[in-house]
Amino acid sequence: MTTNETPADQECVFCAIAAGRAEASVVFEDDTVVVFMDLHPVNPGHLLVVPRGHAVGLEDLDGATGAHVFSVGHDMARALRRSTLRCDGINVVLCDGRAAFQTVFHVHLHVIPRHTDDGWTMPTDPPERAKALRDRDAAAIKDALAAVR
Repeated sequence: MTTNETPADQECVFCAIAAGRAEASVVFEDDTVVVFMDLHPVNPGHLLVVPRGHAVGLEDLDGATGAHVFSVGHDMARALRRSTLRCDGINVVLCDGRAAFQTVFHVHLHVIPRHTDDGWTMPTDPPERAKALRDRDAAAIKDALAAVR
């Protein structure tokens, strides 16, 4: 098992979709990813870019697959803008872990077409963090960066 995985995750719906064992409205697929319509979309055209191999979160995803997920997400955003669905903007969102609102524990990138006044909001106006605290945070991340490269 991978990080944060539970026995229930062994019946992963995204793995079933990627393997063709579960139904989905597929937009694109290749050897690495499958892209399909979200079952509970924010707006029509809401897509999920899902790696075929099971990975619970970003920690479990290899760099090449992660890069491909984001590259395909970019292509999907461009296609949405050119489609007849039209949109005023696009959110690209990846939720990694329960605290980040992940509900299906298989990495997936949301590509969400947005419309002015569509009613979906994200938290705004967080308080400003002091420069000394941002510097301390940057140092902690720099120190950990060696472990991931």
